[in-house]
Amino acid sequence: MARIAIFQMNSGIDPAANLSAIEQAMAQAMEGGADVLFTPEMSILLDSNRKRAAATMQDPDYLQIPGTLSDLARKAGVDLALGSMPVPLSNGKSANRSFYFSSQGSAPTIYDKLHMFDVDLSTGESWRESSAYNAGDAVAVRADTPLGRLGLTICYDVRFPGLFDALGRQKCDTISVPAAFTRPTGAAHWHVMLRARAIEASAFVVAAAQTGEHEDGRATYGHSLVIDPWGEVLLDMGDAPHANAPGVGFCDIDLSRIDNVRAQVPSLANRRAIPTSKSS
Repeated sequence: MARIAIFQMNSGIDPAANLSAIEQAMAQAMEGGADVLFTPEMSILLDSNRKRAAATMQDPDYLQIPGTLSDLARKAGVDLALGSMPVPLSNGKSANRSFYFSSQGSAPTIYDKLHMFDVDLSTGESWRESSAYNAGDAVAVRADTPLGRLGLTICYDVRFPGLFDALGRQKCDTISVPAAFTRPTGAAHWHVMLRARAIEASAFVVAAAQTGEHEDGRATYGHSLVIDPWGEVLLDMGDAPHANAPGVGFCDIDLSRIDNVRAQVPSLANRRAIPTSKSS
């Protein structure tokens, strides 16, 4: 049995304030006996003003944040799955980067978001993540954790089952899906897609989410979720008593559930490669 903490955030444009909130959440996670604390996408900086965000990311204090978070995990004795933060690259763009910090102080596992959120919604919202961010390499990344093998993904990745198929083939026990989902897409797709990905991979899914109205003007859906390999929702922080408020929720993970589900429906073992076309 493992215990996790999920920090549902309302991140803003001030990295110091966001970092302070994570430090407070880590103290709660430690007090609550959690093995791992999960945070959402863009935990450290959520700013759609790209000129202002680029300037923020050049601050020397900002560049030291990963080291600060690594020290935080080590001192608290709690692993930290930082959903993501923007990291400046030498080509003028950024990476939307997840970090998994072990409480043992080893080098973090790093994953850069693979699929860029380039969409035009009927509500008038338009996003072009690729104009400011480089997509990561097409590699399935996992970390060894108290939750077994943890597969790393970020937000929009949830719409691409091939990534989850690759993580399932690596026998990941848990998959992290930190997010800053829009409200229209969240209401329509969030729960159903995350449940499907958990079922397909026969794995737990932990989806820490941003929530509420943010300083940069955007609004996010919330509903941080924990889902078991059978597709059952174990925690929804959009339900009472959480009601989509920022804060820390806890969930106990029975890792024996993974083998139980895989024994009943061995879809990973039964899976066959499907060619894209048949030669005549």
